[in-house]
Amino acid sequence: MSSTAAVLPCQLSAQVLGRDHLRGVAKNRLKPRQVQRHVFRCSGGLSVIRKVGDRLRQGDTTAQEILSMHLEKILVTDQAIGSFVSHQIDAALLEAKQIDKQLSAGLDPGPLAGIPFGIKDNICVSKVPSTAGSRILETHYPPFDSHVVSALKASGAIILGKTNLDEFGMGSTTENSAFRVTRNPWDRRRVPGGSSGGSAAAVAQHQCIAALGSDTGGSIRQPASFCGVVGLKPTFGLLSRHGLMSYASSFDCIGPVTSSVEDAAIVLSVMSTPAQQIDSTMQMALSSLYHEHLPDIERMRTWPLLGRRFAIVKETIGPGVDISVVDCIVTAARDIEKLGGVVDVISCPSFHLGLPAYYILAVSEASSNLARYDNIRFGAADSSRSEDFGDEVKRRILMGSYALSAGHSDSYYKRAQEVRSMVEVDLTTKLKTYDALLTPAAPTPAYRANEKTEDPLAMFSGDMMTVNVNLCGLPAIVVRGGKVLVEDKLLPVGVQLIGRPFGEATLLEIAHIFELCTWNNTN
Repeated sequence: MSSTAAVLPCQLSAQVLGRDHLRGVAKNRLKPRQVQRHVFRCSGGLSVIRKVGDRLRQGDTTAQEILSMHLEKILVTDQAIGSFVSHQIDAALLEAKQIDKQLSAGLDPGPLAGIPFGIKDNICVSKVPSTAGSRILETHYPPFDSHVVSALKASGAIILGKTNLDEFGMGSTTENSAFRVTRNPWDRRRVPGGSSGGSAAAVAQHQCIAALGSDTGGSIRQPASFCGVVGLKPTFGLLSRHGLMSYASSFDCIGPVTSSVEDAAIVLSVMSTPAQQIDSTMQMALSSLYHEHLPDIERMRTWPLLGRRFAIVKETIGPGVDISVVDCIVTAARDIEKLGGVVDVISCPSFHLGLPAYYILAVSEASSNLARYDNIRFGAADSSRSEDFGDEVKRRILMGSYALSAGHSDSYYKRAQEVRSMVEVDLTTKLKTYDALLTPAAPTPAYRANEKTEDPLAMFSGDMMTVNVNLCGLPAIVVRGGKVLVEDKLLPVGVQLIGRPFGEATLLEIAHIFELCTWNNTN
């Protein structure tokens, strides 16, 4: 039997999903005990940040104890996993002591007090090596914090270190770093995804409570799926990009990687404060405390998604998608309908055009952005770009330069921009009808190390589920959709929910309900 799905849309709608039956389940009143089985999957909240914060403020633990526990975890596991490329142990210990002093004095250091964070190494942290995974920036120490890091520090977060990534974010495996290779904590023979694989692996391995990543074409969401964590890509323009090393400026977004949706909402609330929005399109808007909109499991109504409409994009569950991934999406649709939501199957005719358009635009922008790394302004003077850049970076610079060259820009770049507009119109039109679109985060579970390194086109195709979101600037979140047995290991599979522009509050609420109510099934 083939390992890929070859289910026709009509078969999926009528036979696999059994939508008429599921809608009947949602409409008919269930007995109280049946409701308990369908809805109350989790006995309490899943937020690690909230639980640790409560213990700190109640005096049950200290910031130094929490930090020591995570540093010990890094010491034991990181040689095999390779999540971090640098650590700030001394600075972290001083910060933990300061937080303990503030708490002892009755002061509140902030909502993230004592929470250890990993920061992707293309996000600047003052006086800390920030290399973007490239030899050309091996000695680069920024004199400033990125705005999102400033927001975390102001809220009491402790920066443990910088996490590994594909060089300048160019890759989907975190095997393209100039310094080390990162492995998947679920199976060390496999990749964690990329390019934010270091951040996802660190959270999955419990080396830190939360981490920051960047998402240009799925670089937060695909690793979240491969590593079984939560990854949020905010609306383009919601968060400041100041201090983020540019890959493709019209796509790049910073977002959180956490162990729960509630934690992602807390981190997003901290980072989206107006004081941090100097270069953001939302700088004049009032900040939103996204976590305050999330319902408690004890107060959740019988059908918490009643009145919500969802749609599976049929182009994301067809040929080329592993059948086990399709099964997870079908199961998620069933769970959503049991919770009162309505799930349809829709077609987005332009969806398959997004991948080639994205790569033309992204490499074109990259060829321009990376021109600054010339071994004069950045890099060692006794070296050269050809020596310091990795193969994947050089490949994308060459492709981008070709796409922008005279005689080719109309054929490639201009046409890709036209396709981008088509994709944006298609998805935003669908989102006027539906509260969220439901897709896989990746066409397969995590693949083996070195499986894609010799075939760049195969690696590019792994982004087919995520790049359309970046083309449109939409928000999306990946939550756990279940586990599948691959060879001799259980591997996680993520479910992607795509929301409306600047609709993070609604998207997080939906994802939070889904996570709480399916926890026993997906974990």
